[in-house]
Amino acid sequence: MALARLGQSLARLLHRPLYLPPTSPPPLKDYHASVVRSFAPTHTGACLRGFASLTYNASSMIAHKLGGPLPVHIVNVLDLVIHLDHTRLMSTAAASKPNSPSAGARRVNLKIVMTSPGFIYEPWFTLSGWRRTKEDIISEMKNAYAVSRLRKKTGYTKKQFYGEALNIYKEVNTLMAHGDTSALRKILTDRMHSTIKNELKRRQSKWSSVHWELVKPAVSIRTLRARMIGLDKKDLDKGFVQLTLEFVTKQKFEAYNSKGDVVSGDKSKEVLVKDIWVFERSLFHPGAYWRVCGRITL
Repeated sequence: MALARLGQSLARLLHRPLYLPPTSPPPLKDYHASVVRSFAPTHTGACLRGFASLTYNASSMIAHKLGGPLPVHIVNVLDLVIHLDHTRLMSTAAASKPNSPSAGARRVNLKIVMTSPGFIYEPWFTLSGWRRTKEDIISEMKNAYAVSRLRKKTGYTKKQFYGEALNIYKEVNTLMAHGDTSALRKILTDRMHSTIKNELKRRQSKWSSVHWELVKPAVSIRTLRARMIGLDKKDLDKGFVQLTLEFVTKQKFEAYNSKGDVVSGDKSKEVLVKDIWVFERSLFHPGAYWRVCGRITL
């Protein structure tokens, strides 16, 4: 409605002479003030919208219609309104009250946001950007190659592997809570088994026992990276595949001292935990299975 009234007001003004003879009675009507009032603020902090159909060069277009130049004040006002109309596309907050003093008037609060994150996101046109793009492409190719070899040799499927990986994740944490290092040896690589044993020694010096519980199902599981480690250049099947997974799960934990008192955690509460584990499997050993070969600390 505000746009329609502004359009009618401007149309009436354009069909009237902008310059009256100096001797014509009654006193001259201030057309500059008339135009200014038509675009004047309707309320403190609020201004009417401009004309979206007008071009930015309002002075040249209207002057062409009238056959002569516009006064400087009118040109400035029109250009200001058109400028506001363009800037409102960036950020405009509009608010109107049904019981406004001026019936049917629409209030528009204009707020321009000109912030910047302060950096160029993925600057591929720079040397460092090209290097990063190249590394990303090579990384994706390695992922695809490792998964294709794994699928060909073992019949790998993501759904089946995620289920198996979650069971291994649960088993490892349960055995660690019980301190069963012998059983852990079967599902850990030698290096990982040594790391876990050292962790358990440090833990037992602080806590006598712990309670750990996994709340199924997992919140999310996703593959971060797939890599193939070849042992023979002439035989691509002689190698290992490593898959890096991110687990987001809900867990319950509680630790006790030698007297059985709770010293850490609360098994009645679920805690959201994110872990990144690396799983490894041989492609050439018959009867090979997945084992944990590493964990990445966040």
